[in-house]
Amino acid sequence: MSKDFYKQFILPYAGIIIKICRAYTDTEEDFQDYYQEICLQLWRSRKNFKGDSKWSTWVYRISLNVCLSLLRKDKKINKNKVELVDVVSTGQQQESVFSNESMKLLYLAIKQLSATDRAIILLYLEEKSYQEIAHIMGLSSNNIGVRIARIKKKLKKLLDGKIY
Repeated sequence: MSKDFYKQFILPYAGIIIKICRAYTDTEEDFQDYYQEICLQLWRSRKNFKGDSKWSTWVYRISLNVCLSLLRKDKKINKNKVELVDVVSTGQQQESVFSNESMKLLYLAIKQLSATDRAIILLYLEEKSYQEIAHIMGLSSNNIGVRIARIKKKLKKLLDGKIY
């Protein structure tokens, strides 16, 4: 990967990549692996970008696909291992990323969602339109609207301590 490509096509969108990686990883090591793999896949897929959408949409799509693929791969490797979200340890791991307590809690709740729901709510929090989210996720706009409403309800319950 050239420095020019990194400076022009990855660095300006690093915030997007970081947020998505943080939502799908629990450790700094996993975060670094996911970030690096996304950068590599962006570079590899650069010739497939047709310009039908914004580059940022392409970055979201590649980032989400890489994270979901790595997550599936990790689950296959650890299929016999049951992982529970430990709010205390996860909160400590995220401390360097989020200084605001409410943001920490929101991301802890988001990590309890399914992988697809995580992707949708992250895009929604980035103030993407339903059409943009639908394009990135390969779903219909109506489906996105329904799913966002359901996700919001679930997050509210999680944040209110009604679901563990």
